[in-house]
Amino acid sequence: MIIVLKPNSDQLKVNTLKEQLAATPDLVLQEIVGENTAMIGLAGDTSAIDRDNLQSYDVVERIIKVSEPYKLASRRFHPNPSVIDINGVKIGDGNFTVIAGPCSVESESQLLSVAKDVKAAGATMLRGGAFKPRTSPYAFTGLGLEGLELLKIARQKTGMPIVTEIMSSEYLDAFAADVDLIQIGARNMQNFTLLKQVGALKKPVLIKRGLSATIDETLMACEHIMAGGTTEVIICERGIRTFETATRNTLDLSAIPVLKTKTHLPVVIDPSHATGYWHLVEPLSLAAVAAGADGLIIEVHNNPEKALCDGAQSLTPPIFNNLMRKVNMIRATMERF
Repeated sequence: MIIVLKPNSDQLKVNTLKEQLAATPDLVLQEIVGENTAMIGLAGDTSAIDRDNLQSYDVVERIIKVSEPYKLASRRFHPNPSVIDINGVKIGDGNFTVIAGPCSVESESQLLSVAKDVKAAGATMLRGGAFKPRTSPYAFTGLGLEGLELLKIARQKTGMPIVTEIMSSEYLDAFAADVDLIQIGARNMQNFTLLKQVGALKKPVLIKRGLSATIDETLMACEHIMAGGTTEVIICERGIRTFETATRNTLDLSAIPVLKTKTHLPVVIDPSHATGYWHLVEPLSLAAVAAGADGLIIEVHNNPEKALCDGAQSLTPPIFNNLMRKVNMIRATMERF
């Protein structure tokens, strides 16, 4: 439900209305301030709200029912695109960012080498898996908290915010203290308990679309995080499972413009996991930029042949540098239109 306020409404009366609404159990209020209109968004159980009583307030112009099951993530609740600030790195509404780094943190020397190279090429955030969800229980599953400590060292030496995936509520305190952008992986997109717990940390969150999730299901996952407490959520399209076997997954580039019509949240693309092959990363990265993505998340490794995880889809630093040059050219071209 959205309550549209009359222009130039008395703020004391508006505050009185908000206090009345806030007293309703299981209701989340969000103020929406546009260029010419002020509104109050209501998410949660609105069945106890008396619409006739609401309409009696002289500051209320009209009441709009929001049909989408996701409210906080909806563009109707938040007409203007959100801009997420991760320790000085902004993403959304024209602020483009590239997150790059190895699939897995393997050692301090490996991580620092890659971190320095991707920063020099233009990446603004460092990704690296400390905890790795793997299909096989015998595959490398990450260094755990040791890997997180190495990411902190890389941040201190490069100044880049760090992005890494949380897999268990066991490590909520560590992620709250040490991680700049908390990643929810595709396999945990519908782990609703974890989503709300991460949302309660009130830190920026990047959530990857599930392997078989629809766009609306992805937005509902965002809603779980936002209902938990944070407003800073970034959606990542990383490919979905289809009948096609030529690539690891099928990258849904149409998700970019579709999401832009449905939500105010920034949208980034992961061409590495979407394709599974390094030589496909460049064309899909450039296509994503042209389609209006707010950023990219790309795997880079200084020795992909010996990578402990996903070496086949990792770019070397020189190839990543060349890709960044082309990304900047596409962005410059798009800005002219």
